[in-house]
Amino acid sequence: MKKAYVFPGQGSQFPGMAKDLYDSNPLAKEMLEKANEVLGFRITDIMFEGTAEDLKATKVTQPAIFLHSVVLAACTEDFAPDMVAGHSLGEFSALAAAGAMKFEDALKLVYIRATEMQKCCESVPGTMAAIIGLSNEQVEEVCASVEGKGVVIPANYNCDGQVVISGDADAVAEACEKAKAAGAKRALPLAVSGAFHSPLMEPARIELGKAIEATEIVAPKCPIYQNVCAEAVSDPATIKANLLSQLTSPVKWTHSVKNMIADGAESFTELGPGTVLQGLVKRISGGSVAIDGKC
Repeated sequence: MKKAYVFPGQGSQFPGMAKDLYDSNPLAKEMLEKANEVLGFRITDIMFEGTAEDLKATKVTQPAIFLHSVVLAACTEDFAPDMVAGHSLGEFSALAAAGAMKFEDALKLVYIRATEMQKCCESVPGTMAAIIGLSNEQVEEVCASVEGKGVVIPANYNCDGQVVISGDADAVAEACEKAKAAGAKRALPLAVSGAFHSPLMEPARIELGKAIEATEIVAPKCPIYQNVCAEAVSDPATIKANLLSQLTSPVKWTHSVKNMIADGAESFTELGPGTVLQGLVKRISGGSVAIDGKC
């Protein structure tokens, strides 16, 4: 039976995350203390004792979720993936867990990504919204029909009937109204700090590109289904290019999961805080695969 492991992105964090791991597993404690050293501040204090508001800052959220996921993978005795994937930030967790990057190198890269994205959010305001009940094509048409209000594009293809759009606030607001007029069940503004996975993240690409280029990436021990192409990738140069493109491109999660199933995945295990991906995989697969989670 082929096993797929999937890793969540922003939004899955919660106060007290990874504390049980830290308290009960010596390897987890060692890795999390190493993370405090690498980052130069005690991120574990924020993870264990911070409020939900403390955890919402992008430069905290991303490394915190990455750490929870990667430490969990390292402490999972039977972790032997046939394939991996991660949603947005989770792609970095998947690569580290699959041995494509050293733990410390991946953490540094995630922190640079998070810091540059937060700067971008502060200098180029934007937002996101979830469109429920329209097809991918309908959402694409809605976004393309918005004119004169700025950028708005599909950013996360989460599952059939659920697409997140991203861009300038006025453009996203108009797209939401047009989506409801086109028959969407709901168009929900999201509590996010910026327009992730849209061209508004372009300013963050410069520093992130330098950091990705400087990071050693080797072939992972199993294929990773990357967000920008939704296909199995093992070549380090392609992985690097896709990681950078991911910043301003849609997350093709629906396509990725369907391709993993087509390539033989019979079970999916989510590693990290929360259970969001378990729900998405269940909807995408129609219940045709075994789904589990560890957090």
